[in-house]
Amino acid sequence: MCDTFVAMAPATADGAVIFAKNSDRPQEERQSIRHYPGGGFGPGAKVRCTHIEIPQAEATFEVLLSQPDWMWGAEMGANEHGVVIGNEAVWTREDLGPPALLGMDMVRLGLERGATAAAALDVVTGLLQRHGQGGACAEGDAGFSYHNSFLIADSEEAWVLETAGQCWAAEKIASGTRNISNGLSIRTDFDLASAGLVEYAARKGYHSGGGAFDFAAAFSLGGVDESPFSRQARGRLLLADHDGRITPETMMEILRDHDSGICMHGEFTTTASMVSQLGRDGRDRHWMTGASHPCRSPFQRMHFPESSPVLASAAAGE
Repeated sequence: MCDTFVAMAPATADGAVIFAKNSDRPQEERQSIRHYPGGGFGPGAKVRCTHIEIPQAEATFEVLLSQPDWMWGAEMGANEHGVVIGNEAVWTREDLGPPALLGMDMVRLGLERGATAAAALDVVTGLLQRHGQGGACAEGDAGFSYHNSFLIADSEEAWVLETAGQCWAAEKIASGTRNISNGLSIRTDFDLASAGLVEYAARKGYHSGGGAFDFAAAFSLGGVDESPFSRQARGRLLLADHDGRITPETMMEILRDHDSGICMHGEFTTTASMVSQLGRDGRDRHWMTGASHPCRSPFQRMHFPESSPVLASAAAGE
């Protein structure tokens, strides 16, 4: 359970792209802020992800992650080029696969290998096609597994990527606001998709073959949640309430909202939060809590240093 947001001109106060996410995980799980430097790797190098080993890239970028302590991947993070990614659990009509890449692995891999939002999208979709997704998504609970959606952004654009098994659709966001929660949300208006998507859905009986193809309607398990009281709908309203005036502080307040359930307490709880401001001047600013409940945990300013992240002021204005 998570909520991820992006806002860009004309919705933001200064025209910057602002990204935010609450990571909602089992309440006993710990999540840490971690920094990994970039590196170069020789032919045949491998990298061990949470459940499987895959070929390593020739080079990786420096990343700053909010990472559950037991897994290789990350719930959200940023790289040295100003790309940010967060993922969401979604449940689809496609079967849950055997242990493969987790959505959290794909977040980290996209950040380590993608210098732009579009490049990170290509990385994630390519990995999905080659290796698939699957495996336990919680420590000690082999039965807890899901498919994933992603919000990927840089200072120029954002992408919503939603998956069902190895099928996917992606929607480009060039202005305004967008948010995702825990259901498929891409309908008939998408910009990219996996090869043969519509034909595959028709063969599986998910799509009649007539009319516009609706990705969420075709692949959502149990149908599309169109309730005005869902977290996604409430998050969309909170963004609309601040249209044209959204700042990092605005996003922090949205992540603290209890009435919507975005700041989650209970068996699943908000275990970490992140806000990023991506400027076209190359000045990116990131804040992370590294702790549960943004309603009481301060957002700490993070930097990309040579060795490890430096905590700066929790004030978003600095």
